[in-house]
Amino acid sequence: MKVILSRKGFDSGTGGYASPIMPDGTLLSLPIPDSFSAVKYTDINYNGSSYHTIMSSLKGDYLKKGGKKSVLTPNCTCHFDPDLMRNALPREEGWRGLFGQIDRVQSHLVNQGIEEGDLFLFFGWFRKTIVRNGELKFDPKDRFGRHIIYGYLQIDQIIRADSEKKLEKWIMHHPHALASRLSRFNNTIYISKESLTFIDNNPGFGVFKYASHRVLTKAGEKNRSYWGLPEEFKSLTISCHKQSNWQDGYFKSNARGQEFVIQQNQMVRQWVKTLFRKG
Repeated sequence: MKVILSRKGFDSGTGGYASPIMPDGTLLSLPIPDSFSAVKYTDINYNGSSYHTIMSSLKGDYLKKGGKKSVLTPNCTCHFDPDLMRNALPREEGWRGLFGQIDRVQSHLVNQGIEEGDLFLFFGWFRKTIVRNGELKFDPKDRFGRHIIYGYLQIDQIIRADSEKKLEKWIMHHPHALASRLSRFNNTIYISKESLTFIDNNPGFGVFKYASHRVLTKAGEKNRSYWGLPEEFKSLTISCHKQSNWQDGYFKSNARGQEFVIQQNQMVRQWVKTLFRKG
């Protein structure tokens, strides 16, 4: 089983701010803006509130697209991918977790030999939140935030999504099922397993709550790209990185790149299992 650390959600250039760690510990990854999508931030639900409502509470009408400030309106659409939360949208029968990739990043996954049974671990930039005067706000004590692993998907099927004929009805809402992406030769959709193969009684996709053992950024570091990976990882190959990424006391993850494939061995498998402690 190969493990892929997959960067997703808002960053400083797209979206413009961190995703929230909700007061109950939920890691709510905010999907990036996507003008081609039909899914709006107002469509996606978390505990009775739309993502639009949550974002407005955190940052007003502020949003970044392509590095430039934009205005968040109720009509803003987004790239809701990976799609890991069953209650976030109305679902067709048969729905499972989904993730899409395309272009050179998908070519990288192909070159790394990603196949059925491999595991995506999705991470992003998160900050803690508090409720102040009845409104959700970023916690001023958590100024910088950190990279945190917030979700996962173990691959059951890999579909080269170049035709609607290949896609079942429950997949059609996904951004990589749009005609604009179906026309591109290496547009790919990953479908999750029903259950994990390496831990009993766990679904094959899902999201985590906040816990310190899921934080990638080394404790005490202001730069979220300085990670506290296990020392044993120094002997492993991590795609898009070199041995020089290991610095004195931390691993400097590349600011660019979306999919980082970790060389598989038993130690990595055990590290993955620890992520599933505490739900």
